[in-house]
Amino acid sequence: MSVSPESFSLSGKVALVTGGSRGIGKAIAIGLAKFGADVAVTSRKLPDLEGVAEEIKRLGRRSMAVAAHVGRMDEINNLVPQIKDKLGRIDILVNNAATNPTMDQAMDIEERAWDSIMNLNLKGLFFLSQAVARLMKEQGAGIIINVASVAGITPNILPVYSISKAGVIMATKVMAQQWAQYNIRVNAIAPGLTKTRFSEALWSNPAVLQGITEKTPLQRVAEPDEMVGAAIFLASDASSYVTGHVLVVDGGRTI
Repeated sequence: MSVSPESFSLSGKVALVTGGSRGIGKAIAIGLAKFGADVAVTSRKLPDLEGVAEEIKRLGRRSMAVAAHVGRMDEINNLVPQIKDKLGRIDILVNNAATNPTMDQAMDIEERAWDSIMNLNLKGLFFLSQAVARLMKEQGAGIIINVASVAGITPNILPVYSISKAGVIMATKVMAQQWAQYNIRVNAIAPGLTKTRFSEALWSNPAVLQGITEKTPLQRVAEPDEMVGAAIFLASDASSYVTGHVLVVDGGRTI
């Protein structure tokens, strides 16, 4: 297949983006819509999602906002049928929802914090992917993009978050290997520190920010929109022979 501008088109596709109310998830959801996709967004709070859905509709795309906690199995099982009923199918899944309720170090982490992080960042991601992949198998194809982190490659000051994102990277590879037979491609984006509300405790701390930027060749943190190009590439036919890959978008931090 020769690459052309049309290779990046998502026209006729339906995407589901978790954690889509703000930050990286919102940026990716709007980016997918700009390239032609209809987009469903989900997170725990509906009011924030509705604004994103309206912004997508103003681009001429169909959209829907669904409040769901993708760390809970019952809500995962209800989410996929809702989207299929209204939008007809799911061609692209972007697993962006994540949490990190603690800044404690490994010696001090409590079980409750561990469970909260793992339930959403890894368990929820896997079982939502499984539910969507079953639909994609029926459809004959699909694309899953997991938002991992450079913390899953090189551990940072958030120990359990780092462990969960390392799990996301391995889940990406396992799903890519096992679901390729159904024409389902699975890849991941590994952002460096990005200026979102989720990571504000890090980039708003002058000492932490200085330590990170000094070790980043581009000498700054990322903006959410800087993750969109990677997502469009992985969601489109431009990456038709790419699966099981982790695309690092970190300003050179991991080198």
